[in-house]
Amino acid sequence: MSQPKSQSMKGFVETDNTASPLDGRAPLVLNMKTFGEVTHQVCRVAENKPPLAWYVAFVVSLSMLSFLGFCVTYLIFTGVGVWGLNNPVMWAYDITNFVFWVGIGHAGTLISAILFLFRQKWRTGINRFAEAMTIFAVICAGLFPGIHIGRVWLAYWLFPIPNSMEMWPQFRSPLLWDVFAVGTYFTVSLVFWYIGMIPDLATLRDRAKGKFQQFAYGLAAIGWRGSMRHWHRYEIAYLLLAALATPLVLSVHSVVSFDFAVSQVPGWHTTIFPPYFVAGAIFSGFAMVVSLAVPARELFGLKDLITLRHLDNMNKIILVTGCMVGYAYSMEFFIAWYSGALYEKFAFINRAFGQYWWAYWIMVSCNVITPQLFWFKAIRINVPLMFVLSLFVNVGMWFERFVIIVTSLANDFLPSSWDQFVPTWVDIGTMVGAFGLFGTCFLLFCRYLPMIAIAEVKACMPAANPHPHHDDAHGAAVSGAPALHDPGVENR
Repeated sequence: MSQPKSQSMKGFVETDNTASPLDGRAPLVLNMKTFGEVTHQVCRVAENKPPLAWYVAFVVSLSMLSFLGFCVTYLIFTGVGVWGLNNPVMWAYDITNFVFWVGIGHAGTLISAILFLFRQKWRTGINRFAEAMTIFAVICAGLFPGIHIGRVWLAYWLFPIPNSMEMWPQFRSPLLWDVFAVGTYFTVSLVFWYIGMIPDLATLRDRAKGKFQQFAYGLAAIGWRGSMRHWHRYEIAYLLLAALATPLVLSVHSVVSFDFAVSQVPGWHTTIFPPYFVAGAIFSGFAMVVSLAVPARELFGLKDLITLRHLDNMNKIILVTGCMVGYAYSMEFFIAWYSGALYEKFAFINRAFGQYWWAYWIMVSCNVITPQLFWFKAIRINVPLMFVLSLFVNVGMWFERFVIIVTSLANDFLPSSWDQFVPTWVDIGTMVGAFGLFGTCFLLFCRYLPMIAIAEVKACMPAANPHPHHDDAHGAAVSGAPALHDPGVENR
């Protein structure tokens, strides 16, 4: 691949760094010899005007968000009858979107927490916006349980109100477990994301030219000076939060799966759901990270920091989790056959060949067949192709939740109670509007906050290694690396 020819082209030219050299592993940061270059490359995204494509995307996302506001307002003033719900399909697009968005939020915390604990240095180029993706996805997820209850002005009935109304939450209900699991996950992920940004917010504060920018970034940096004591406290807090967030990655979607697994509905009543849902969440979450990373690195010139090696590693995880999801699909049919339960057998045969057969085979095609292309390295490092495949995975994972929820409810025990769900324009508008909410939040994050963890990326560079004759933490040879006489100045 060609190398950048000038400073103006830095970050916009693709370089293949997936092949490891003989003397170590390929570098994670390309074409940058000093810390100052990394600082400038990341900070200029927030300091300069964004490209025209950002404005176009922001207008589209804001329009979709406005339509969401209209749909939710219309729903509240008219009632949930504007959705296509019926008896017995009382859950449809609302819970489908809830489970989908909770799953999207899994990759950010996994990249940040679990890969951090396992000292996987390649996470540093993608963890910041993956964490942001988690926050915004959980916000989108939290919207749907709030509006699907119908009379939102009576939401206070959900709280334990003693004496006057004598209503108490049912602590044996997985719906209440959802509140605790998703709420805890959101809180820990938000704190983890913010704590990690503090050193970079201080860098933006010190580089800011306007008074308002200095005040805003300074307020967010909460007095960070980069002293040894600050770094010591920061590293301890970051490690503790990573350890706290790690079990949440496994627990939150397991709890979401209990909404279905603890019921008696055919197609839901199965113990495979917790690991199946977790694998699917990581699968869809990493696909969304790829979907966001590809245009972001292209538009903002971040190809030297979000390299092909990062994308290749994420595609490998998509391949592994895609195989796990495919195995879960096959095991569901085996369990239904082996159990001898007539209702379970019918539920899964009906999924594949019943009235929603088209949704089932879209799910299988996108989630099982499509990821198998990542066995080939030529496809794993083909940026346009991986972007398209990641979109297919997200489509397939949305249909997975739709198939699980709607097909199981539409055809349950009694044929006399069967009915077919048909979405209305409000169903579709609310779903599309949620993507507008997510897109608007993410584009604002890209515009005003550091997309990449500057301090963590610098730790992966050869210049951060005090022993220039040994390999650095991620295996790249650092012999002859430039010495930084004043890292504090370069940091700014």
